[in-house]
Amino acid sequence: MSVGLLVTSTGLLLQLRISRHRNSDDAEQEPTMTNTIETLKPNVRSMSQPDRLHGARNLIPLIEAEADESEKLTHLTDKAADAMLSAGLFHMLQPRELGGPQLSYVDAMEVTELISWADGSAGWYVHVLNVVAASLGAYLPDKGAQRIYGDQRLTIAAGQGVPRGQARRSDGGYLIRGPWSYGSCIYHAEYYHAGCIVMENGKPKLGPTGTPEAVVCHFDKADGELKGNWDTIGLRGSGSYDYNVKATELFIPDHMCYQFVGVPPQRGGNQYSIGIIGFTSWSHTGWALGVTRRALDEIAKLASGKFSVFGALGEGASFKQSYAEAESKFLSVRAFVYQVWNDICETLDRNEPASTEQITLARMALRHVHDVGFEITNFAYRAGGGTALRPSVLQRTFRDMHAGTQHVLLSDQIYQECARVLLGMTGKNPRWTGFGIVDDGPKEPKP
Repeated sequence: MSVGLLVTSTGLLLQLRISRHRNSDDAEQEPTMTNTIETLKPNVRSMSQPDRLHGARNLIPLIEAEADESEKLTHLTDKAADAMLSAGLFHMLQPRELGGPQLSYVDAMEVTELISWADGSAGWYVHVLNVVAASLGAYLPDKGAQRIYGDQRLTIAAGQGVPRGQARRSDGGYLIRGPWSYGSCIYHAEYYHAGCIVMENGKPKLGPTGTPEAVVCHFDKADGELKGNWDTIGLRGSGSYDYNVKATELFIPDHMCYQFVGVPPQRGGNQYSIGIIGFTSWSHTGWALGVTRRALDEIAKLASGKFSVFGALGEGASFKQSYAEAESKFLSVRAFVYQVWNDICETLDRNEPASTEQITLARMALRHVHDVGFEITNFAYRAGGGTALRPSVLQRTFRDMHAGTQHVLLSDQIYQECARVLLGMTGKNPRWTGFGIVDDGPKEPKP
């Protein structure tokens, strides 16, 4: 089984091959962990990127074997989640100060691609939980960070960071209320996080930029309740349940909160200065690359073995034309993605902030890779005929991609904001905040 031809960050072609057949020495081991908190092992923190990718590839047979059951449960099986947690795949972006490996975005994206290739829902866990580990690890005050990640624990926190709830100021913290929806991966979480609009006198409190102030709050799962209502066309194993606090209002102390945008990193250094806007642009992009690549690989396998009254699928001129076009689109968008993120990583490594233009390109790459993925999975599904109609990996890639494209981060409005930046239609000091661009007013006229 081939993962296919992938363009590496250096522009070379790399063919990764994964064998379904193992020697007896490589026999699948039953995970020994039975809960969702574990201490990060030193070798997981310090392993090289080739070793990390090798470890991720070794998990693929297990992830694939559990995928159908995960869809039935509407969340990952404990067996799959525990194995991925133990391998450190949910905390690749956790800051070093909290015991995490703090991988570069490029290295973490390669792992996200690989797991997403194995199963879209498993890849969704990887990308979502890494965003949470990065944001909580970087932005929570010390007391809150130690409560969740103290003793280098691999604690899972999940929920909806987009401000859908409400918070009102109280002494030493906030009183919050929901409900929230799309709490991806929350079934396996020990802590829930929840984005809230800050209310004042019954109205949203406006921040310095004129947009509503928002805060992300965190609480123990014992104080929350899951609705268990995840029934969708795709990403069925992602456990993206609606949820709420049990009380009418729940008090959250300041040390368990951070501002949705604009807060400087408390730890992790300049790497975390891109904020939640940068984190989410990174994470969804790697996921889409993996799912799209799998769709291409599945239809390639069918090309030589699928026959109909019209002959072998791969012999048709129309199929060969469409397949070559699809490969070209995928390889092109992947090269674009890695060019953008290598550039961002190089800037951050120089201890410089990523520019508005760099974040804009990251957001454009995010949308573009999903548009390409949408086209390619449509092609693969149509070409797959009756095979794609029935339960199969090919069908699942189609369903998962069509679910992923419905995310709020892929809205046309965000794409349009990208165009404003590239066309020079913004004012002075343009910057991303939430889902749009704010600036300091009209530019000074050129002399």
